[in-house]
Amino acid sequence: MTRETTIDGARVTALAESWIGTPYRHQGATKGVGCDCIGLVRGIWRELYGVEPEAVPPYAPDWAERSGEERLLQAAARLLGPPLVLEAMQPGDLLLFRWRSDCAAKHAGILAGGACFIHAYEQASVIRSALVPSWRRRIAAVHRFPARLTR
Repeated sequence: MTRETTIDGARVTALAESWIGTPYRHQGATKGVGCDCIGLVRGIWRELYGVEPEAVPPYAPDWAERSGEERLLQAAARLLGPPLVLEAMQPGDLLLFRWRSDCAAKHAGILAGGACFIHAYEQASVIRSALVPSWRRRIAAVHRFPARLTR
């Protein structure tokens, strides 16, 4: 994707930073009140485009382990297009993580400058974390937000 077809990464990063400190709340998606990692991405999407990305059905904390389906990867591809190669990632990109190679991806964050990312951390809040090797090796996909919606 080129700069003309994607949102400025600095804008996405600034939006993600504005969520820092929001308490962790499973299935939440409200800045300052509570969100989980999916809710953080939904909230940023709403701020960028003015609408929800799509209806999100209720989900249990162990949804990825129980279903075994790559629902997060499929939703990202449907909404953002094909994933980028890891070497192309830049601030503002959506990062999707899997805990183990035999499990579905189930965590999301926004790449920020300085080799950090912003994510909703369970039992805490939205925080900035270093993208250390233990996080980096769990990246399942990288996506960039489009300049405008095509749906």
